[in-house]
Amino acid sequence: MLEILKNRLKQGHRTLKFPKETPKLAERYRGRPIIDAAKCAADCSACAESCPTGALQMHPPRIDLGACLFCPACSSACESGALRFGQDHRLATRTREELLVDGGEAKLAAALDEKLRKLFGRSLKLRQVSAGGCNACEADLNVLGINVFDLFRFGIQFVASPRHADGVVITGPVSANMRQALIDTVQATPQPRVVIAVGACAISGGPYAGSPEVLGIPPEIKVDLFLPGCPPHPLTLLDGLLRLLGRIEDEGRISSSST
Repeated sequence: MLEILKNRLKQGHRTLKFPKETPKLAERYRGRPIIDAAKCAADCSACAESCPTGALQMHPPRIDLGACLFCPACSSACESGALRFGQDHRLATRTREELLVDGGEAKLAAALDEKLRKLFGRSLKLRQVSAGGCNACEADLNVLGINVFDLFRFGIQFVASPRHADGVVITGPVSANMRQALIDTVQATPQPRVVIAVGACAISGGPYAGSPEVLGIPPEIKVDLFLPGCPPHPLTLLDGLLRLLGRIEDEGRISSSST
């Protein structure tokens, strides 16, 4: 026991000071894409052809973050240097359309309206549904509970029953076998509720898009927050959740052509 206590003291305070301070991410981390349309060659299509999900469109260049796997294929194929991945973890949006980014200004997730912020701002209970995913997104959601990120300090926690929840977190491409289970879970969550789509699979089908077994989130389920990535980094998840609750207050906009 004494050895355990000594080791714990050596480790010190391990919880990040986020959102007051953003930790330095590893150099290999790939965050928000940086696009310099001026460098884009008019006759080049190698970047778009390299994209495994068709997330990249050319002339002018634009990336659908909802379909992007954040793999290095497009940036590796881009000989002109018009496209690369930066280290900005802020990717969450409130609408699907806002996930389409070019070299201009991008909008970050806005907070819920005042009524819902008062209701959920200090205590948000979420029921997570894995709708056919590979468990990578689920793993990073689970990581939020460790002492490094300490999701609970913000009053956010995952619960076992949708009847005890304020909202539903959806991961995975929503397979045919999971569609009704997802609908039942959302309907069992009391109103008002929030619905959050996490990862490329939940947002667009990801690498499984086009499969007859992948149905996507049913249109009758309104999504309130989109968290892109494959999987999203824990800081992307935490940033999006706190923005939704109005716990991060800044300009809410960022240039996707800046570092």
